[in-house]
Amino acid sequence: MTRPVLHVVSHGPHCLDGVAAAAAVARFHEGADVRAVFASNQEVDRVLREVDARPGEDLWVTDISWTDPATEAHLRDLAERGVRLHWFDHHKTAIERLKNGAYALPFTTRVVRDDFAASRLVYEWLRDRAAERSRTGGEPAPARFADFAPIVAMADDNDRWVHAVPGARELGLVLRAMPAAESYRSFLELGPGCEDTATMAAARARVKEELDRNRRLAEATRQEREVAGVRLVSALCDGYAGEIADEWGRSSPRTVFALFDVRSRALSFRRSPDHDFDLSALAERLGGGGHPAAAGATLAGLPARLGEVVGDAVAPAAALPGGR
Repeated sequence: MTRPVLHVVSHGPHCLDGVAAAAAVARFHEGADVRAVFASNQEVDRVLREVDARPGEDLWVTDISWTDPATEAHLRDLAERGVRLHWFDHHKTAIERLKNGAYALPFTTRVVRDDFAASRLVYEWLRDRAAERSRTGGEPAPARFADFAPIVAMADDNDRWVHAVPGARELGLVLRAMPAAESYRSFLELGPGCEDTATMAAARARVKEELDRNRRLAEATRQEREVAGVRLVSALCDGYAGEIADEWGRSSPRTVFALFDVRSRALSFRRSPDHDFDLSALAERLGGGGHPAAAGATLAGLPARLGEVVGDAVAPAAALPGGR
């Protein structure tokens, strides 16, 4: 018997919500050939256009959206050839684009709303389908899927910044400290108690050291300015933008934080807890997106400009006699 083929494109590989969403799909479809690929917001259009699904196969897009008309055309072509499209997202930018007429595709499933993070939207939709199937004599959800519920709860809590589920924030940090290919694999390997895999345990031990290093980098590069009555703080970081902004936000009222992540080469936007500035609108103006309290974007040429600053600083010394 031929195994069903599912293609999954999700936000990641260091996003807890995106990785948990993809793993929920895989753990639910036990025995299927699940081909998961993770992409940043800047990569997703290219990654989706590279999906070569065949008639009768499924494409799941979770915790991420696309903006390029060429991507929309490719997805429409897949659907017309008999590929089932499933899209789950919770970002405000995607919701607004959908309201304005974008994403007019023949989805088999489309769940785009912001009451929960994408992983929880995916998990609860699959759970409810399994319950319906079971009531009519079909198979219930696999045990491995049910066992994954605590991870989904932590992903939802962490991604929406609720901070009510013990261990949620720490798990998000663990994924960021893991090698890119290992986070999804570890989530597939988790047993009934969801104890750390060996790779997760090693990453957990590295988190404190990496956070300390990031604090030093951020503090050394921190810049402040006033823009239209709002304090704008910018700095460099290396994968821990949310944690740095959260720490700074406790002592910096009415502040927007713009942190350039040298690891992902993208900007992460955060705000102090007392501020209602809509970061998703800011990010969208720069070609990105996200949530009102947490968003991101990529500025074309910014990494090169940083390199130019380094070159400008070194060039005068290199031109002195004896430099060769």
